[in-house]
Amino acid sequence: MTSSARQPQPPQPPYGQGDASFQAAGGIEGIRQLVDAFYVAMDTLPAAAVIRAMHPTDLTVARDKLHLFLCGWLGGEKHYAKKYGPITIPTAHAHLPIGAAERDQWLLCMQQAVAAQPYPEDFQQYLMVQLAVPAERIRQACAARASGSSARE
Repeated sequence: MTSSARQPQPPQPPYGQGDASFQAAGGIEGIRQLVDAFYVAMDTLPAAAVIRAMHPTDLTVARDKLHLFLCGWLGGEKHYAKKYGPITIPTAHAHLPIGAAERDQWLLCMQQAVAAQPYPEDFQQYLMVQLAVPAERIRQACAARASGSSARE
């Protein structure tokens, strides 16, 4: 083998293992760009008007919380817990009137944000499947609270 021969690259760990998803999302800065694109979509898409109205006018804290949460959720350092304390996403949103339409608005904004990132296609697909899980759990928690029962987590 000559020194100019290209050495095979070791396989990347599958998304969801260790920090593979965090790295695929571009680390702290890549996730910040994702969150920024998400809130631009929520601010500009007429289809997202209902969920935008659930947020304060100033999105600074919401941006920070989503950014820090996603860093840890994707396998990076748990910055959210260090700054804001522990969180259970469905419980934190259970006070809101989130049904299927609101869940789908959130996922639409996230889909647009994900599509705007330089992520590999397989990671984009993986990420959207994974994001649908907590989105649905939030919907379930809100429905359970509205009906007076507790949500399964």
